[in-house]
Amino acid sequence: VQLQASGGGLVQAGGSLRLSCAASGRTVSSYVMGWFRQAPGKEREIVGGISGGGSGVYYADSAKGRFTISRDNAKDTMYLQMNSLKPEDTAVYYCAAGPRRYEFWGHGTLVTVSS
Repeated sequence: VQLQASGGGLVQAGGSLRLSCAASGRTVSSYVMGWFRQAPGKEREIVGGISGGGSGVYYADSAKGRFTISRDNAKDTMYLQMNSLKPEDTAVYYCAAGPRRYEFWGHGTLVTVSS
């Protein structure tokens, strides 16, 4: 399974971005998928995750109320809609997927939020 995250960029505080994570190599419709991020000088942290069917979604406290995770299994793609972005959201964002945990990882996409 190969995962490709895209959609990062530079945005002003209060703005929005939508990240995508496209899977290839096999269908991931039954896999749990998740978003993680790593800010400069900090450890990687989870942003949230979504179950295979999409009915179960988890958000870290930092994402609740501002971020929305969704998936389109017909396209083997997961999304991260980020609203009300803050400078502290600046990080490299990674997507991951797996049948049980996050066995497969993609390269990250950089999100920079300016104040």
